[in-house]
Amino acid sequence: MDKLGRPAPVSVIGMDDGGLANLGMAATRELFSADVIYTSRRLAALLPEHLQENCRLWPSPFALPAADIAARREAGDSVAVLLSGNPFWHGAGPLLADAIPAGEMQVYPAPSAFSLAAARMGWALQEVETFSAHGRPVQRLELHLRPGARLLVLTQNETSPLKVARLLIERGFGQSRMSILANLGGAAERRIHATAQDVAQMDEEDIPPLHVLAIEVMADDEATILPLTPGLADDAFLHDGQITKQTIRAVTVCALAPLPGQLLWDVGAGNGTVCVEWVRATRGRARAIAIERDMARCARITENARRLGALDIEVIEGSAPAALDGLEQPDAIFIGGNAGCDDTFNFCLKALKSGGILVANAVTTQGEAALHERHRRLGGDLVRLDVSHAAPLGGGSAMRPALPVTQLRLRKQA
Repeated sequence: MDKLGRPAPVSVIGMDDGGLANLGMAATRELFSADVIYTSRRLAALLPEHLQENCRLWPSPFALPAADIAARREAGDSVAVLLSGNPFWHGAGPLLADAIPAGEMQVYPAPSAFSLAAARMGWALQEVETFSAHGRPVQRLELHLRPGARLLVLTQNETSPLKVARLLIERGFGQSRMSILANLGGAAERRIHATAQDVAQMDEEDIPPLHVLAIEVMADDEATILPLTPGLADDAFLHDGQITKQTIRAVTVCALAPLPGQLLWDVGAGNGTVCVEWVRATRGRARAIAIERDMARCARITENARRLGALDIEVIEGSAPAALDGLEQPDAIFIGGNAGCDDTFNFCLKALKSGGILVANAVTTQGEAALHERHRRLGGDLVRLDVSHAAPLGGGSAMRPALPVTQLRLRKQA
């Protein structure tokens, strides 16, 4: 306790596989003076025996023992938390910050696994895409697959490189160079370099469990290269024909103005093309809830999200507005199915956050009439989208118009 009776700050210390030899003097001093050290079994094994006696290991599965830490501090004990690398980059640091005010922590970060891996590869870290596959599906890499991309992946175990290699091969990037950088910073550090094709043939026992995966993405001739801008080709999706078509979809997603951290309701989601593109447009940093009454289409939404790397989509089977009740408040709403239903529209407008955007598309004359009436009452932008495509006609071709789409765009006022 200090002079005002406040608990001493918690020392949050990052350490790599080099153990104490790689720690700075200040971090080492805090570690040796701590009455109790919360850490993992792996990091505890790198400490001298007399420090191991002070260690309290994380429970399995991992959970932060916040109450125990608070009790030890109140009892006047000095507390250290020993974590891997930089605790605030894909580490447990943010969980600590939820339980302990930042002003009550002294943080001593070590170089992160990404920093060490970039140094080993000779890559400029600011030009590398970093990604954690620890407890996350490797399909999130879909959003980063482009020729020439450099990726660093914090893996979960020895199976991760095999899963990543298979994904690369499936997408036509089998010649990508993969480097398995194991035990970074420690005496057992080693590196394995191979193509994705070769890694896919490896046995799990040949791969060290603790490693970072470095990938230089190289496209095969048959690679599918997908942009992040809205407007993927219709055949990029599994669908039954009932989708918002490519050009209209691009305009619609842009009208919804996706931003990282936001949530979209896709009401009457069909096969999920709009919500998938919404998530992709933010490189996977936005979320969506897709509401669709057809069970087969719900399954296709899930599969489209998986195949295209838009994994933060929750699919709800049901009809609006009943299926909307109790859902998390959205930042944006797209009504693509039954836009003429007043009950659904009114529910959505009421649920939308202040400043949020609602976009509704209509094709039928009844739906269009409903949007005109809402525009008269509520304002916003009412636009008509007409798209034509060249098609054979006799010995030449002619522009054949698709069904026009009427679109209402509203921003909810405070």
